[in-house]
Amino acid sequence: MIKVSNLDHFVLTISDIDKTVAFYADILEFDVVRFGENRTALVFGKSKINLHLQGKEIAPHAKNPTLGSADLCFIVENPLTEVVEHLQKHHIPVESGIVPRTGACGPIESLYLRDPDGNLIELSRYL
Repeated sequence: MIKVSNLDHFVLTISDIDKTVAFYADILEFDVVRFGENRTALVFGKSKINLHLQGKEIAPHAKNPTLGSADLCFIVENPLTEVVEHLQKHHIPVESGIVPRTGACGPIESLYLRDPDGNLIELSRYL
């Protein structure tokens, strides 16, 4: 029997390393890690996002790596009103929110924005 305990990493196919790193590091305050042969990852909590440049994906990779196809939810510790203020200071539009949702561990409140490749980013806080 297999019992999965947590998510270690996932891969985003992106169009521009610098724009992606700027968004996730400067706006969402993820740590940037360089590894291997010119690889880049974004670290948050106990997980990371490996970045694959479109057309230069690292094998093995998704069958159809596509820009803007991800819909991701990240849990934040700050009140979402503070998150909105932070996003406004950086001229990042909020697409929708603050709205009630259901997270993996119970009720959350969420807001939505997009990264440079159009991936939907949900920032949520448990109630």
